[in-house]
Amino acid sequence: MRNFHYMRAADIDQAIALRAQSAQPAETVFLAGGTMLLDLMKLDVMRPVQVIDIHRVGLDRIEVLDDGRVRIGAMVTNTELARHPHIVAHHPSLSQAILSGASTQLRNKATTAGNIMQRVRCGYFRDGVSPCNKREPGTGCSAIDGLNRNVHAVLGGSEHCIATHPSDMCVAMIAIGATLHVQGPNGKRDLPFEGFHLLPGDTPWKETALDDKELITHVTLDAPIPDGRSAYLKLRDRTSYQFSLASSAVIVAMDGKTIREARIALGGVSTRPWRSPDAEAVLRGQPVSEALLSKAAAAAMTGAKSYGQNGFKILLGQQAVMRNLSKLLGSPS
Repeated sequence: MRNFHYMRAADIDQAIALRAQSAQPAETVFLAGGTMLLDLMKLDVMRPVQVIDIHRVGLDRIEVLDDGRVRIGAMVTNTELARHPHIVAHHPSLSQAILSGASTQLRNKATTAGNIMQRVRCGYFRDGVSPCNKREPGTGCSAIDGLNRNVHAVLGGSEHCIATHPSDMCVAMIAIGATLHVQGPNGKRDLPFEGFHLLPGDTPWKETALDDKELITHVTLDAPIPDGRSAYLKLRDRTSYQFSLASSAVIVAMDGKTIREARIALGGVSTRPWRSPDAEAVLRGQPVSEALLSKAAAAAMTGAKSYGQNGFKILLGQQAVMRNLSKLLGSPS
């Protein structure tokens, strides 16, 4: 274990001030649940010089607003969010997504903002020695010609990185629609959830739109679609404690037998939580049929690229969408 300085913040302002005052803000991190940070510190992948504990800053409430939106504190645990009565009733895809990830013990510690900020599970990133542009810019991506079956993407990758974003929760959130509220030395700002996680492109080490000195304080979910129904489907090698090979969060609303509104997002196949406007456009305004659902599922994987071992994810991603739609809409005639 490498030496680091530990500090405990009493409130948000102090947490931000402590990081802003650091001589190495990029190497100063906030400690929330610690389920990812401590893991990567033990692997010697993350080497912070200063750790700021934010357990006592008060960001642990879930508020249902008058307009139907939900404001979630950054320190709300995954268990609290998944079990909240309003989330279960109005955003079941989010509850199901959270409960499909990790173990009960981890969900009891992991936080909302920590889940949003979690790092990739690529073995080459985590082994500390293999060439990895995300860990050491300019060294290359070992996964492209290496072992890339499980946690590597067919959507959103580049020649510099193909690691999948690991979160289940974020897939449901991008389907629902959300706004991130962040605070830093220069004040507060709001960021659309859909643009928060960045594609790897030429800079895979830049994973989010968050500045070094900023802290996520809240997430506000959009109001649910009127008369909408939703579900999360996760496909994996085994049903416990396994990251997704392909997953989908689907929200649909009907006018009679016609699909009035649709939201489709994918996980396990992409380098960031992946919303598919192409698939949504296929469904919107159309009567339900097996051919329509199949067309939408194919559209959801538009632009997918195989890197060898992970090529099966192109069809599996389509299945994740098709099966979820069929579950929500019934077996189409």
